[in-house]
Amino acid sequence: MNESLVSTSKFLSLVLRHKPEVIGMQLDPEGWLEIAALLDKANQHGHSLTLELLHEVVATNDKKRFSLSDDGLRIRANQGHSITAVDLKLEPATPPGALYHGTVEAFLGGIRKHGLLKRSRNHVHLSADELTATKVGSRRGKPIVLTVAAARMHQAGHQFYLSANGVWLTEAVPAEYLTFPAESSRETPSS
Repeated sequence: MNESLVSTSKFLSLVLRHKPEVIGMQLDPEGWLEIAALLDKANQHGHSLTLELLHEVVATNDKKRFSLSDDGLRIRANQGHSITAVDLKLEPATPPGALYHGTVEAFLGGIRKHGLLKRSRNHVHLSADELTATKVGSRRGKPIVLTVAAARMHQAGHQFYLSANGVWLTEAVPAEYLTFPAESSRETPSS
C-alpha cells in the first residue's frame, strides 16, 4: 500500500474508531459517518481526502477495516472502537473450537494473571488463524500467539461476535481459556 493510502487509512481509523471530534464530527449510534460530511470536514481540517481516495482505502485495506453502507453514502470502521457509545449491532455468533491472539512477551505477565482484557476498546480482538494473529502481534515486536479455547468459553456462557471483516470479538478472555506457546503440548484448547 502506498504512503498516501497508509496515511489515509490511519486518519480514517482515528476518526471512525476513536476521535471523530478531531474534525468536528460525531459518529451515529452504529458508528456511521456521512461520507460527504466526512470529506468536507477532513479537508477543512487539513486532511486532503477525496471520494476516490476514500474508496481506494476501503477497497485495498488488507484488514478490511472499513465498510460502506449499502447505499454508498456512509462509512464506518468494522471494529476496534474505543468510543463506548458505538454499537455495531453485531449478532452473537458461535466461534470455532480455537481462536488466536497475537501479542508480545512484555504483556505475558499481565495476560497470565488477568487474561485478555479489552482495555480502551469495546472488545478483545481475536483471529481465526495463527498467521493473522502473528501479523497482529508483530506490530509491537516479536510476536507470540496465544490459543483461545473459544468453544469452551462459549459453552460456559461467554458471548462472541464476528465483525464484517472476520475479526472475532468478545468482552474478555479469562486466563483459564488461554494456552501459551510453551504449554501447547500439555493441553489443547478443545479439552
